[in-house]
Amino acid sequence: MNIDTIGYNAGLVWNALNDADALGLKQIKKVTKLKDKELYAAIGWLARENKILIAENEEAKDLIISLA
Repeated sequence: MNIDTIGYNAGLVWNALNDADALGLKQIKKVTKLKDKELYAAIGWLARENKILIAENEEAKDLIISLA
């Protein structure tokens, strides 16, 4: 995986979040069809750019991601 791939995957995640107000990790993975490590790298990319907000759901079993 290189920086271009991570950037591309970050775009996939951003588009998925743009279409739906907020999504859990499992939902993002299902929509984007990314593998775990690809998804986490893309989320890290978007988090570093301050483009997403990350929260835990009530049961703390999943993270909820939304656009900043």
